[in-house]
Amino acid sequence: MQKEYRNIKEVVGPLALVEGVDGVKYDELVEIEQANGEIRQGRVLEVNRDKALVQLFEPSQGLKISSAKARFLGHGIELGVSLDMLGRVFDGMGNPKDGGAEIIAERRMDINGEPINPAARDYPDEFIQTGVSAIDGLNTLVRGQKLPVFSMSGLPHAQLAAQIARQAKVLGAESKFAVVFAAIGITYEEADFFINDFRRTGAIERAVLFINLASDPAIERVATPKMALTAAEYLAFEKGMHVLVIMTDITNYAEALREISAARREVPGRRGYPGYLYTSLASLYERAGKIRGKEGSITQIPILTMPEDDKTHPIPDLTGYITEGQIILSRELYKMGCVPPIDVLPSLSRLKDKGIGEGKTREDHADTMNQLFAAYAHGKECKELSAILGEAALSKVDKIYAEFADKFEKEYVSQGFETNRNIEETLNIGWKLLALLPRSELKRIKDKFIDKYLGKE
Repeated sequence: MQKEYRNIKEVVGPLALVEGVDGVKYDELVEIEQANGEIRQGRVLEVNRDKALVQLFEPSQGLKISSAKARFLGHGIELGVSLDMLGRVFDGMGNPKDGGAEIIAERRMDINGEPINPAARDYPDEFIQTGVSAIDGLNTLVRGQKLPVFSMSGLPHAQLAAQIARQAKVLGAESKFAVVFAAIGITYEEADFFINDFRRTGAIERAVLFINLASDPAIERVATPKMALTAAEYLAFEKGMHVLVIMTDITNYAEALREISAARREVPGRRGYPGYLYTSLASLYERAGKIRGKEGSITQIPILTMPEDDKTHPIPDLTGYITEGQIILSRELYKMGCVPPIDVLPSLSRLKDKGIGEGKTREDHADTMNQLFAAYAHGKECKELSAILGEAALSKVDKIYAEFADKFEKEYVSQGFETNRNIEETLNIGWKLLALLPRSELKRIKDKFIDKYLGKE
């Protein structure tokens, strides 16, 4: 039952105050209709006795409150879902923006979703190949995992996001793999880049894109990732697909939360962000996972730019608590021409051990991963020592390690944004680099693997 009210008392910026309401709920969808039939949408931000504070999804300019009426729809924001969404581009509120027809919805789903019963969750343990060696070989992504990318302003995280969306697949399950891509608060140029890249490579055929522009209202920015995750839940848990959700940029989502919180005059928390930032981020990230008895899954790669390049900033800090690791991009590597500039040493995938090994990737994966980490870390130390004390201070083996570190960055990490390496290629490049080291230094690899793979191209 829709309730209509004509007593809109005040409009300040994107906020409208409606008085004399009854039975209105928080987060309920609202339509404000003008005398000429024009309709603007919003949602209930706050209810206090018979007053409801409504935040509009569009600017309030030209809204005549004397003749307008507010209609409360009795439900929250919903997304009409169907398999026809694949290959389509939507705005942040789920409306088509590619010039195509409206989606004929199979059903409508509340964008806030429902929590996954912890007892029904299945443990993530299947390898997802992204085609990026620094991820596949050293910080492996597992189906059902949430693995964020921590970037810095000016670094090519957009290109990395497009590359992963284009290349990612569950081995042996290509036909049932889909990508849901949510762009949050991006510029027109970035939106064009993503849409054109997906179309150029054909990746759009198995993808659903939600594009929210920086010029769109903050309230839409908050809804966009929820729209994407609702579409992902439908494809994964009702249509049995393996869905990879890429969200960029989570920092813009958090900024929108802060803007809305300030409009509501809430007491700010750390750095002005609302106290419920952790809860809000968790409500997004925890929508990833596998459910026992269901074939599909949702894997998340949220991308966020760290304000002031600070890992201790509330957004990356809280994200690190909720997710299973992080991929960190390095400004130093990018300046050296290394793309993608993934800094493998501080990066971490807490579930990588569950998704690698015989029957999943290859039997030698775990050993070579540990050895490459150790050798690269030692090589970086040797390079730093050389810079301070001069090359003469290095032993013969130390010089080999320094050379290894350089070649590791150039040949293993720096592969460009168009190269798609399968896991065999990634592992073989690792062995080619390890062949630079004396056999006596390969202390983390079983002898049977050294005998079998060393020197193999």
